Amino acid sequence: MSHGTQIFSNAWLHNNPAWIQLLGLCPLLAVSTSVVNALGLSLATALVMVGASSSIAMLRRWIPDFARLPCFVLIIATFTTAAMLLLQAFAFELYLSIALFVQIIVTNCMILSRAESFASRQSLGASVIDALGTAVGFAVALLLLGAFREILGGGTLFAGMSQLFGPTAQGWQLELLTEDWQIRLLSLPPGAFLAAGLLLAAANALISRISRSNDSVQPSGGNAPQNHGQT
Repeated sequence: MSHGTQIFSNAWLHNNPAWIQLLGLCPLLAVSTSVVNALGLSLATALVMVGASSSIAMLRRWIPDFARLPCFVLIIATFTTAAMLLLQAFAFELYLSIALFVQIIVTNCMILSRAESFASRQSLGASVIDALGTAVGFAVALLLLGAFREILGGGTLFAGMSQLFGPTAQGWQLELLTEDWQIRLLSLPPGAFLAAGLLLAAANALISRISRSNDSVQPSGGNAPQNHGQT
């Protein structure tokens, strides 16, 4: 596995910002009522994440240690403003639904932690890969939670996608469950905690299983050269 691939894998899977590090839970729980809301916030967060990390990696040699945190916040705020303006220009109806949580991306500890622990210490290429991996990991967690709550709470999937993709997406909505099978609680704030807990348990179980399978493969690979040498 190449160095870049390992950075990306660690960022989105092994150190998933939502399911492993439990960062950014406020927007994760609040916005995940539908897939379109989750996708909109995921794209905005990805723009800020990649833009801020790449900028910090390029400017890290000129940022003094005593002003590091204010500079990082200022850079993140700049890209957060850009994300807000883009949503207002191209998806205003969606922006009205998630505006508050787009605005507070600047205080998202997930972005600030990667800026401090990685982008400020690594090269531009590695920082971009790490930012992309972190953004993908957050998007996967957000989209899974949004789909889970939309299907079981409202009986639909991809409802309102025209807010993001225009009139061509009006026919994308799928009706999956009748009212008799819907769990309305999952559409409400308490349901966000229940759904997140279930998906968190499932994600941790899956990641643990993958880690155990990788650990079981490594010894056999390591013994092969020794047996060959003895023969």
